[in-house]
Amino acid sequence: MKPIFVAIDTPDLNGAKQIAEAVRDHAGGLKLGLEFFAANGPEGIRQMGALGLPIFLDLKLHDIPNTVAKAVEALAPLRPAILTVHAAGGREMLRAAKAACPAETKVVAVTLLTSLDTGDLDDLGIRRSPADQVTHFAWIARDSGVDGIVCSGAEVRQAKTAWPEGFFVVPGIRPAGADVADQKRVVTPSVALQDGASILVIGRPITGAADPKQAIMDIGKGLDQAPAELRI
Repeated sequence: MKPIFVAIDTPDLNGAKQIAEAVRDHAGGLKLGLEFFAANGPEGIRQMGALGLPIFLDLKLHDIPNTVAKAVEALAPLRPAILTVHAAGGREMLRAAKAACPAETKVVAVTLLTSLDTGDLDDLGIRRSPADQVTHFAWIARDSGVDGIVCSGAEVRQAKTAWPEGFFVVPGIRPAGADVADQKRVVTPSVALQDGASILVIGRPITGAADPKQAIMDIGKGLDQAPAELRI
């Protein structure tokens, strides 16, 4: 599996297609989230899927179990490779989401957004460190039968220790020297893989580049030069 999923966060369907065409030979898939889905809906997802890359549908579903199950059933015809729900929805919601999903779709639970840090957790009344909070949610996700979690590269090593067979989606990836923008807990691609990431979600360093194809190729070269045991 090619480890890089390109996050295409735009409402512009034509622009999204252009980026996808540019990276298609070097990406493992495309991550499409709320911004894209709100503008283009299921038909936009179908059109992006027709380009031939696996689709990671990042909608972060979070509601009562029945509502989430019905939403997953409605999304099932799109056959996403990966679908996100929020771990904070609890065990019953996670079980309902997995039960409603097509067998080929991995359900992964979002643990802690990469825009949050210890201070934000304090504001929310959570006294755990980010790493401990992610690990706590990893246990819940594992016991609920979903396939894995979404966590930052700063916590993936500890989470993988808690759940060795889990599938770990790591966003907030930034090549060395790149602008971190609104992300707070970032790591480089090679460090994320070394620490246990299954796939890397990379957006702006690729989609915001003057040449997205060259940008993903440069990141891929860095991974190719990593020790063999770090590659997927």
